[in-house]
Parts: sequence; C-alpha cells; structure tokens
Amino acid sequence: MKLTVVGCSGSFPSAESACSSYLVEADGFRLLLDMGNGALGELQRHIGLYDLDAIFLSHLHADHCIDMCGYFVARYYRHDGGRCPALPVYGPEGTEQRLITAYADTPSPTAMSEVFDFHTLKSGSFDIGPFSVRTERVAHPVEAYGIRLEHAGRTLTYSGDTGACEALHELAAGTDLFLCEASFTHGKEDVPDLHLNGREAGAHAERAGAGRLVLTHVPPWTDGERNLADARSVYRGPAELARAGTVYQV
Repeated sequence: MKLTVVGCSGSFPSAESACSSYLVEADGFRLLLDMGNGALGELQRHIGLYDLDAIFLSHLHADHCIDMCGYFVARYYRHDGGRCPALPVYGPEGTEQRLITAYADTPSPTAMSEVFDFHTLKSGSFDIGPFSVRTERVAHPVEAYGIRLEHAGRTLTYSGDTGACEALHELAAGTDLFLCEASFTHGKEDVPDLHLNGREAGAHAERAGAGRLVLTHVPPWTDGERNLADARSVYRGPAELARAGTVYQV
C-alpha cells in the first residue's frame, strides 16, 4: 500500500497543510480517507481530479468532509466527458443529507446521489476495491469511525477523531502503520471521548504493538513537537509527525 498525506491539520487548515485527507493506493485503486478543508486542491498535486475510486469519511465534522461540496461541483458539472458516474462514498448515517445541507443549493434533491454512491458505515468488516476493511465506532461526540485496511499481508490503521477507547486498540493491534490523531496536549486539555493527546496516542501504539506511529490531526495551536516527544516517551517504535505531501510505503 502507498499512503500519501494530502492534509493533516486538525480542526482548521494551517499555513502548511490542509485538514485531514489521506490517499491510499494499491493495485491501481485509489481510496481517499476524509476530505477536510483545503484537501481538494491539495489532492490534485498527487492525482487527477477524477482519479479516485472510493472515499471514506470517518465522521461528518467539517474538517473531515467539507471539501466534498467542492468535489460535488467538479463531478456534477464536468463539461469534458459529461457528468461523472457515481463514486462510492462510505460515511456515517446521514452523510448524504449532511452534504446537501452544507452545499445548501443542490440543483435537485437527488443531485448529490447522482455523483456519489453513498454507503452507510457501521462497525464491521467488508471490502473496498482490493482492501480488506474493518471499521469500528470510536469515541467522539458525533458518530465516528476508525478504519483498518489490509492488503497483501500489510496493514494500515487510521484513527479518525477519537478519545481513548478499546475499539481503537482493536483496530490498531499489530498494524504496520498507525496513523493516529493527537489533537490535545498532555497535561493541558483533558476532555474524555473527544481527542487524544500525544502521550495517549503513543500508549495506544505501544499497547497495540504497532510497527510505526504517525501522529496527525494536530491543530495549528498545538505544539506538534511536544506531542511527538510525549508519544515517544511511552512508545518504543519509530514515531513521527504527519507532514503534507509525505509518502509512506506500507
């Protein structure tokens, strides 16, 4: 699997990065994990506008899904080649209506579903293209899912947004690369079932036996280097901060 960090800023874009968006490729299939603020423009640095094969939306907060409105425009109103066929989109209950509400003025009640083929996420196992997928609901104020992708004996786990929870440990158990949010600062914010801090992300990675930890979703007001140091204080494997444009071979 090839993982490209399209955007990794938490809550709102930074000067260096769009919000959460991660491109995973295998066997010519391109799956996008989340499409937050600014991600659609950054995505075009890596692939063509119409080259995606499926999209996974971990939850429906704007910093993970709002650029789907712009992508709707690109797919619905495409002039060269006509309207795009419906692209599979996996998201929580109500994803279609959330995007219609965010867009506010779709040409018809069915326009969004004419270019996106919506699939409702639940905890469970299924396939997306060449990937064996497992999703689990994680600890966040809205319905939110973490995801584990397996291909050719290798595994990638993405936390989405979550506080500490057993479901995240299960998804990350033995994973080769753990892409884990670290929004909070240890000793500063302490809000249960919302976000992880760097130390908690490291503890999850250590307990799960993850092969590599990449911290993501660090907001511009949070010190990423401190979060990384906190993660390394409890996790013995290789750990780093996600950076927009970085590519990993998993």
